[in-house]
Amino acid sequence: MSTIKKRSDIGKDTIIGKQKPKIRPKSKAILFFIIIAIVSGGIGAAIAFVMSSKPFQQSPVNSAELNGFDSDIATATLGLPELTRPVNVLIMGTIVLTSDLANADSVPKEGYLAQTNSSLDGQSDAMILLRLDPIAKKVTALSIPRDSRVEIPGYGVQKINAANYVGGALLSAKTVSNLVGNIQIDRYMRVNVEGFGQLIDALGGVDIYVPKRMKYQDDSQHLYINLNQGQQVLDGSKAIQYMRFRHDELGDIGRVQRQQTFFRALISQKLRIDTVPRIPDILAVIKQNLDTNMSVQELLALAAFVSKIDRKDTKMLLLPGRFSTPNEFPLSYWIVDDRRLIYLMKEHFNVVYAYSEVNKEKEEDFTPANLRVVVQDTTYFPDRVKVATKALIKAGYTQTFADDIPRTVILEKTQIIAQSGDRTSAEKVRNALGVGEVVLESTGDLDSDVTIKLGKDWIDVSKQLIQKSKP
Repeated sequence: MSTIKKRSDIGKDTIIGKQKPKIRPKSKAILFFIIIAIVSGGIGAAIAFVMSSKPFQQSPVNSAELNGFDSDIATATLGLPELTRPVNVLIMGTIVLTSDLANADSVPKEGYLAQTNSSLDGQSDAMILLRLDPIAKKVTALSIPRDSRVEIPGYGVQKINAANYVGGALLSAKTVSNLVGNIQIDRYMRVNVEGFGQLIDALGGVDIYVPKRMKYQDDSQHLYINLNQGQQVLDGSKAIQYMRFRHDELGDIGRVQRQQTFFRALISQKLRIDTVPRIPDILAVIKQNLDTNMSVQELLALAAFVSKIDRKDTKMLLLPGRFSTPNEFPLSYWIVDDRRLIYLMKEHFNVVYAYSEVNKEKEEDFTPANLRVVVQDTTYFPDRVKVATKALIKAGYTQTFADDIPRTVILEKTQIIAQSGDRTSAEKVRNALGVGEVVLESTGDLDSDVTIKLGKDWIDVSKQLIQKSKP
């Protein structure tokens, strides 16, 4: 069994020289300047000031240390502000235990080892690199597992979630940029666990399918997870439980997949009429629990852009890699697959590498015979899986395997999931199968290049194939 250090152990033998950024709210200063501007008769100037200011930035950063932090990304003419160019935003969900804080009590209160704290200075348990491209009209999200083994500038090899703990948003952005090919990160956004739950409550909850019974208890962290299987509306507390559960065979990667499913459901959920009166509550939650170097104008531009994007133009990717073996390192890690990462960043983030062999490697890796295709069924007709597997092997996809999955929602349309981020290969698999829609996300089988989730549209096709195969 691999050894995993407790959160309270971090800083003792794995991280040295922790320095915490000070939180300096700007809300009072901003309100003061707004009042002065209005009293002076400059209402237009006051509005311009609010739109261009950064009232949600709680931890000042040295923008000169990272390219892109100060360059313009949005403009406002008539109507809502709009993005002016492709933008890369690093989003982090942080969690802090009281034992991690600098002023932690030597003796835990109430007999608890630690409890969730609303600070933003902890480890980043969720990390997503988001690309919003107003030219291509696409949104791409790259989920970065918290256990990814990386080089943190100034601190050596660590799990990537430690970067925020030792150096805040700026060091996290530097670490991610170095990891994925020195990409320009334009903005960052941090939200704590408590704020996330309050925001979901303010939005009225999220309608989602919980794929299996989730139950876990950890008194030391005040973490109690108790969710039943099935379609349901998750409030803030249950949403946190859904997002934090990681006690199954996939561990943190399973949690990453659920995060992708959750955010896709959140994006797909239309703004309801009963949400409008909650806007003041939503803004209050954001003000208290969010840290970002985006201005109000930029936040509005980002929200307006995302609201207009269809599901087919949203890509949810996973940092390619593998689990470390039990005896490989003292800690358990997600080991990054650099070669596949090069292809993914080149394909979806327009990162230009000086590797002349990238395209050649891609062609060699993703020929039908080399693709690993996994077929899953949501219609509960096992013979349909066998027919699909046989058809794909016949078409040249010799590494095609059937896979049992927990009971889930019955899909109307078959999903061809580009698990490795390769849309071209997924489209070829779709053509070979004859049905389905290509989806760029990482919610399929972890070891596959393409995962097929058979829906109702496959039933009639499979019947025809069965009839043709009869003598």
